Amino acid sequence: MSTNKVLLVGHVLHWCILVLTTTVHTSGIGESGGHSRNEGEKKLKLPGDIIFGGLFPMHEKGPVGKNCGKVKEEKGIQRMEAMLYAVDKINNDDSILPNITLGVHILDTCSRDSYALEQSMDFIRAQFNNFDEGNYQCKDGRLRKYVKSRPVAGVIGAASSSVSVMVANILRLFK
Repeated sequence: MSTNKVLLVGHVLHWCILVLTTTVHTSGIGESGGHSRNEGEKKLKLPGDIIFGGLFPMHEKGPVGKNCGKVKEEKGIQRMEAMLYAVDKINNDDSILPNITLGVHILDTCSRDSYALEQSMDFIRAQFNNFDEGNYQCKDGRLRKYVKSRPVAGVIGAASSSVSVMVANILRLFK
């Protein structure tokens, strides 16, 4: 693929991700289409046979009273793009992992240690999401389409070693 095409694809992906993070941030809509636990929850999930987690500082620290600030293009979004690119390349090359698809569960740390720790609990919740789907209905009366998530096999990130150590200590408890 030529350099120009790679740059174009990269720019398109970058803007798609910016739109996704802005939409999730302003709407408070989680991946299930319902309201998420926390208003403005920031995550990206792609299904697969093996799921890798990602913790990236896609936003700067927010002002007092807010977890997140402006989008961090270079040190946040680009790291997420690199992970998505690697997963895409592996999934599209049958010689690497034949008949296995990699998925992702990427979370924004908003450049805050405490928020990163809170976000990493989402990896644990994904492992134990065994609610009784028969007792849950959508507002229009339909039963919710429920697909059990696979547990996260490993986590890539966070950007700082202090956050990585804290997250590793928490996740180690739930092997």
